[in-house]
Parts: sequence; C-alpha cells; structure tokens
Amino acid sequence: MNLHEQLGALEAGVDQLIQAVVAPQAQNIPETGNESTAQEAPADKSVPAAETAAEQAQTAEPQAGAAEEAAAPAAPPLPTLEINRPAQNEITMTIGGQTVALRPEQVGKLIEELSNARASMTPEPPPGIPPGWRFVSTKNPVMAVQKQSNGDRLLVMRHTGHGWVPFTFSPDMVIQLYMMLTNK
Repeated sequence: MNLHEQLGALEAGVDQLIQAVVAPQAQNIPETGNESTAQEAPADKSVPAAETAAEQAQTAEPQAGAAEEAAAPAAPPLPTLEINRPAQNEITMTIGGQTVALRPEQVGKLIEELSNARASMTPEPPPGIPPGWRFVSTKNPVMAVQKQSNGDRLLVMRHTGHGWVPFTFSPDMVIQLYMMLTNK
C-alpha cells in the first residue's frame, strides 16, 4: 500500500469517526457545553488534545455586536480528546463524550496510521530534540538491513512502542553513522 492509499484509508477512517462521534453529538449539544464530561474524567490520567474553537475565539478577539451574533448561528464547540490507561494492556480514547477501548494490536495500528499520515504533514518535527521531550528507548532492538539499487541502505529497527521503524541512509550517512557509533 503506497502513501496515497494509506492517507486515503486514514482519511476514510477519520471521516467515519467524525460521523460516528461528532454528528450525533452536534444534534444534542446542551447550551452549557460538555462540562460534566470533563469533570468526570480523572485529571491525572487524561490528556487534553485541543481547546475548543469557542474558547480560542473568546480569548483572541473582542466580542462582535449583538446584531452580528444574531445573524450568524453559533458553531458547535470542537470535541475534546482524552486518553486514559485503565489497565496495562488497554487504552481508552474519548472524543466528544464517546469512549473507545483499544487493545495493543489496535494501538499499534493507530500508531502506524498516524505515523504514516504525520510523515506527509507540515511543518516537520523539530530538527533538534525538544526540551522536556518524553520517550521510551529500546535497548538492543531487532534490526534488518537491506541494500538498495542506488547504494542506499534501508535499516529497519523494532521499537517496543512504535513497532518497526524504517530509515534509509545514503552511503555518506552510513559512514557518518559508523563514525558516530564508534567514536570514543
């Protein structure tokens, strides 16, 4: 499956998720928002992914006149994303009040799909390691190497969290990598 097919599959999955979660919720949005759901989730395990558009608009711009507000219908708030880990082998994702439990295989598939999509997005990840970045490293990962027809080397390493991660190195970069790894 090439990158365009993977992106198409990811977009279709996102569209289905939006239709399943956001559309029914948009029909039944209470005037006070979704405050009760936010209060019920344990604060120490949930990770907010985005602020609502209404919150951003209120802090960024002064309020418009009453006539403009009456003319334009209010946009429903964007759903929030919460991620919890109720058990070692389970992750729950809550989007707009709808919760889905994911098993390890499903988490791996989600990581793979998100990684493939992120690779084509801009801006790219920062060139340096960001301060405070959290990570899990894999000691002595399983690896596979393959020589490409143009002289490049494909190195695939198995990370315990990300799964199989491929890297392609030009011959010059292979030499630089060797020098970095053997430098005392």
